[in-house]
Amino acid sequence: MKSRTLTFVQYAFGLTVAFCTLAPFAWLVLSSISYQVDLQSVPLRWIPERVTLARYSDIFANPDNDMAYAFRISMRNSLIVAAFVTLIALIVGGLAAHAFAKYRFTFRQPLIYLFLFTYMIPSIVIVIPLYMTVDQLGLLDSKATLVLLNLSFAIPFVIWIMQSYFKQLSHEFYEAAALDGCTRLQTLRLVVVPMVRPGIVATLIFVFLLSWDDFFFGLLFTSTLDSKTISVAISEFSGKHAVDFGMVATGGVVASLPPLLIAIFLQRFLVHGMTAGGVKE
Repeated sequence: MKSRTLTFVQYAFGLTVAFCTLAPFAWLVLSSISYQVDLQSVPLRWIPERVTLARYSDIFANPDNDMAYAFRISMRNSLIVAAFVTLIALIVGGLAAHAFAKYRFTFRQPLIYLFLFTYMIPSIVIVIPLYMTVDQLGLLDSKATLVLLNLSFAIPFVIWIMQSYFKQLSHEFYEAAALDGCTRLQTLRLVVVPMVRPGIVATLIFVFLLSWDDFFFGLLFTSTLDSKTISVAISEFSGKHAVDFGMVATGGVVASLPPLLIAIFLQRFLVHGMTAGGVKE
């Protein structure tokens, strides 16, 4: 009897958590296919009587819709920024993480905590001097600036996460590679990277999400459509234009697709990488 009660409580708790997690996304999808009159009706209609996919066709194909055009350009900007941030952070941060994990040098441990401290600094604390510096350098309103700003937080994050994966590698692998005549770079490319691939993929997903979801830097350091990211463009749907809750919801659904697809296709590596980073083998 106690076992059945416990099972019931566990299922009830799991269903409650699943509902609270998925309900906002379900409402987002319903809002994106509902007519504006249904979204503004009182009392609110949770299930629309009619559905429309016109907003999705506008976003991807209508050249005359200003909001849809802004969304397409800003989504392209977000993809460019997130791709460059992810690639550079993994290369630079990965090499640094490997050095911290496998080599012993002066101030090694303080430097690790310094990188962690850099990642933990709230962006709003340094935004004023950062903005003044970027302005003096003439780098405002540029995708390259967003890449650099995001890298300042992404690289410390990669260093902190990746070093735990590199620490698990036995030194015998390095000795065997050296006996086979491999240089250090060849050892990294042929031995180390394949062995920590799940950790690299898991870190890749987290860094991509970190850059893709950025709103603060995009809002403050961009002003034109040429460099605005998707999160900023969606927020302006209700500012510069007439409030279209359905278009905002549609933008949210489409903007969530790239990280969702990455997580789905790389799920195997993500789960293995997350568990490998915390378990000694």
